[in-house]
Amino acid sequence: MNDWYIAVDIGGTQLRAARFPADGIEPVVQHSAPTKADDGSTSLQRLLDLLAGIWPQNGTVKKVGVAVAGPVNPQTGVVYRSPNIPGWECLPLAGHIHDRFHVPVELGNDANLAALGEWKYGAGIGHHDLLYLTISTGIGGGVILDDRLLVGGRGIAAEVGHITVLPDGPLCGCGQRGHLEAVASGTAIARYVTEHLARGRESSLGQPVEPISARTVAAAAAAGDALAQEAFDQAALFLGRAIADFLHLYDPTIIVLGGGVVKSGDLLLKPLRKALEASVMSPQYLEGLELTTAQLGEQVGLIGALVLARA
Repeated sequence: MNDWYIAVDIGGTQLRAARFPADGIEPVVQHSAPTKADDGSTSLQRLLDLLAGIWPQNGTVKKVGVAVAGPVNPQTGVVYRSPNIPGWECLPLAGHIHDRFHVPVELGNDANLAALGEWKYGAGIGHHDLLYLTISTGIGGGVILDDRLLVGGRGIAAEVGHITVLPDGPLCGCGQRGHLEAVASGTAIARYVTEHLARGRESSLGQPVEPISARTVAAAAAAGDALAQEAFDQAALFLGRAIADFLHLYDPTIIVLGGGVVKSGDLLLKPLRKALEASVMSPQYLEGLELTTAQLGEQVGLIGALVLARA
């Protein structure tokens, strides 16, 4: 009889679930479904049906690990709020899954679990203290301290994208102003260019063929566009300063950066490193520090949920 582990990654557009053996990170089966649909079913119903579709006919599912976008309580299994899924507020998700399948369920924030996955099976292998940031539409992350994921007393620690770096700055998606996410995410990079174009700045992006995004800004910056390069420099400045603060708090030996914006490479990373070096209060924080990019790609949420389930 085989022992199995189920990992689930719940995003705003897609639900993904995979069944894994007792060791390794290659799923034996993996299915997905849209988070929202027009067939009258709820996201919760589709998730439960998705799990049923990969449930083994033979063997035992030891545990289900679930990564959710948004704040969750790992102790109670409650999703406080998943901003892209209507109705998912104070939802006892672990309880719903347990009631259907009668197995233990562990729940975690997707960015926190991405940190867990990169630490166990990705760029952070061999490190005991790790800081992970994902920089894409928003900014999230997670912290590993002494081989343990930092979750806090309510399970909502390490919201690294929601520290205030520019008081009275741009409005963040969370409703507050001046957060790191509001000035350094992919959304913020695109907004920076759009706002400066509206003020009359010249740029190759002045008459875009497609909507301005971090990807189109990166392409323009790589081609030498001054405004596009300025947008990345601005984001990198705030990121470098914030990461210096995180070094002062957590003293990790490795920083792992994931997310689509990081694919821009040195456009972001070179000025980020410069800002980081200028912002730490002591060079000792940088001694032996590794700053690298994530390795697990789109599977990072599932693998992080798997690590949680196997813990």
